[in-house]
Amino acid sequence: MGWAIALHGGAGDIPLSLPLERREPREAALRHCLQIGVAALQTKRPPLDVVELVVRELENNPNFNAGRGSVLTTDGTVEMEACIMDGNTKKCGAVSGLTTVVNPISLARLVMEKTPHIYLAFDGAEAFAREQGVETVDASHFITPENIERLKQAKEANRVQIDYTQPITKDMKKETPTADGDSQIGTVGCVAVDTHGNLAAATSTGGLVNKMVGRIGDTPIVGAGNYANSLCAVSATGKGEAIIRGTVARDVAALMEYKGLSLKEAAAYVISECAPRGTAGLVAVSATGEVTMQFNTTGMFRACASEDGYSEIGIWPNSKQN
Repeated sequence: MGWAIALHGGAGDIPLSLPLERREPREAALRHCLQIGVAALQTKRPPLDVVELVVRELENNPNFNAGRGSVLTTDGTVEMEACIMDGNTKKCGAVSGLTTVVNPISLARLVMEKTPHIYLAFDGAEAFAREQGVETVDASHFITPENIERLKQAKEANRVQIDYTQPITKDMKKETPTADGDSQIGTVGCVAVDTHGNLAAATSTGGLVNKMVGRIGDTPIVGAGNYANSLCAVSATGKGEAIIRGTVARDVAALMEYKGLSLKEAAAYVISECAPRGTAGLVAVSATGEVTMQFNTTGMFRACASEDGYSEIGIWPNSKQN
């Protein structure tokens, strides 16, 4: 048994032709966040602290669909959501509909630790944030030119876009898989286990491009996009509606608990059989230090490391950079 950590920056239709200038900053961010998480585990920080720390860092990076990089609703506003869960106690906290909170994952943890509830949303969550003194900014902070362009493209195509969906261009014959203002950003998440088998999971997102105002995805729903118990910790990414229907994160744990499957077997089954193709990915660790990263989309920005020295940073299947 040893520590292990895995994180993701979203899954979706990531073209193999993704330009280096769009790929490299995200890979660098994953590598940086992985190093932060590994260092925290090596200094015996609790997994709950580790996943919060890593997801905060990902939220602060505008290349991902969470925090600063959150995509826009159909009204051109931001509604962020997050969830955090401790495996041993099953204590958890979730938030959604946030418009001013810099780090939604930290507010989710405060909901878990400072209230008798699990889930706060919209005005109530914003009021709680102010009461707790967490960092907030004007909502305009999250309205970036890139995301305004992404929303424009989604509206022109009359669709709601999953993480990394390629924009539909007017000239489809032109080789523009990632036009300026593309939607190449994704939900973020982190899972970790320490040498004692303590587990935690955290997930944060801005949701879907051009989503309806008030829409809630899988991320803050315990058992759908985020889950941890004494066996495993799971963070999912992709099309929220499909992940909710498949209770993706909880099903991984359930297959381990009730069927005796290994973490990798359980995750592979859920991604291949429970979530429609092209809709989901996940990262997960087990109490014994096993780690897996599964997806049924074209790709998933992901990274992992374990105490035995294994590490991986990848986007597409079998893509490794140690």
